[in-house]
Amino acid sequence: MPTNVYFTQGTYNEQYLIEDLIIESIKIYGLDVKYLPRTLVNPDALLGEDPQSEFDAAIDLEMYIKNTQGFEGQGDFLSKFNLEIRDQITFTVSRRVFSEEIGSPMSVDRPREGDLIYFPLNRKIFEIKFVEHEPIFYQMGALQMYDLKCELFEYNGEMFNTGDPEIDFLYNTTFLGGIQSSTLLTDQYNSQTIVLENGDVLVTEGDSIEEIDL
Repeated sequence: MPTNVYFTQGTYNEQYLIEDLIIESIKIYGLDVKYLPRTLVNPDALLGEDPQSEFDAAIDLEMYIKNTQGFEGQGDFLSKFNLEIRDQITFTVSRRVFSEEIGSPMSVDRPREGDLIYFPLNRKIFEIKFVEHEPIFYQMGALQMYDLKCELFEYNGEMFNTGDPEIDFLYNTTFLGGIQSSTLLTDQYNSQTIVLENGDVLVTEGDSIEEIDL
């Protein structure tokens, strides 16, 4: 027997109303973050990654934070290599708002794994690891939101030129600053000599000891 034709699973107006209520709730209880879409420069078709990817935009977007007690994940722990911070967080964003602010202008169907979210409360950047497109099972016969499961971003040589002064400053001081503090290039236009913080000399490929003159 089919279902009763006089009782629907939701009309368009009802679906739109639910979506309006969700958007309003996120605007009340949510937080303004910045969405950084990843731009692929030289993707590797075999490995499915791009070590030269860059981020050249930061788009304001309101999202709801599902973690009520704090960050999830393994948190801060001391591994055999160094101190690692593996905070995780889950953001919820309206499908309609994402489509209007990011999807249509950038021709993106949905939030993508690998894109970044700047969290202003602790001035950290999180990377989207998984996009759950069915956090609620078809309310009134439609989907109204995405759940973005994110982990703390680990810098891997990406370029940041978003135009947002706060994010670009974080990139220059934290990401690039961490690299520049460990090595110092001397006479970078005429020499390939690299001097470490302790004064030792790092010989690059093609150099000989006799050629190094500090």
